[in-house]
Amino acid sequence: MKKILLSLGAAFLLAAGAHAQVSYGVKAGVNLPKLVAKASGNGVNASVETSAATSFYVSGYANIFAAPNFVIQPGLSVQGKGGKMEIEEGENATTNIISLDIPVNAVYYIPTGNTGSIFVGAGPYAGFHLSGKEKFMGESEDISFGSGEDEMKRVDFGLNFQLGYKLANGFLINGGYGLGLANLMNVESVAGVNTKLHNRVLSFGVGFEF
Repeated sequence: MKKILLSLGAAFLLAAGAHAQVSYGVKAGVNLPKLVAKASGNGVNASVETSAATSFYVSGYANIFAAPNFVIQPGLSVQGKGGKMEIEEGENATTNIISLDIPVNAVYYIPTGNTGSIFVGAGPYAGFHLSGKEKFMGESEDISFGSGEDEMKRVDFGLNFQLGYKLANGFLINGGYGLGLANLMNVESVAGVNTKLHNRVLSFGVGFEF
């Protein structure tokens, strides 16, 4: 987490020192999040992932131009995360998490003539879980966030990747992937087996840059 925050701070300082042109943008769309559980040690080496749930995201960001086609892109994003798992035929257990993410991406625009630009980007994010619910057998229960053994960690962090196309008028379509690196579990070892839980988020959406 410390390295992620240092990376965020360094990106802001770099952008602030550039005295470059700034533009702004918004994005919204559909998230297809999963949760990935990993277990290792004591003769165990296994990984299990849920099916993708369906959620949403809404983001606002700034483009701070460090070069004509290269920007540092800090932002704020409300992200729906979680996952879905079939317990028995016709019965799913779902986890829904609302997170406030703070990404800082480096984005490069590749002009395609007068029509627009392809863009690719990547960078770190820090996330803070705001609320969550687990649903099973028609019942819903709030997720507790904290440091207790039966609670989920509130802080998430990881890497973002994005690819899209921006039209000359500012309208854009994009896809993205969030690779969660934080272990969301507070209990990391049970009977000599190390356990970890991570967020994974595939997203598709549209947006506009001003």
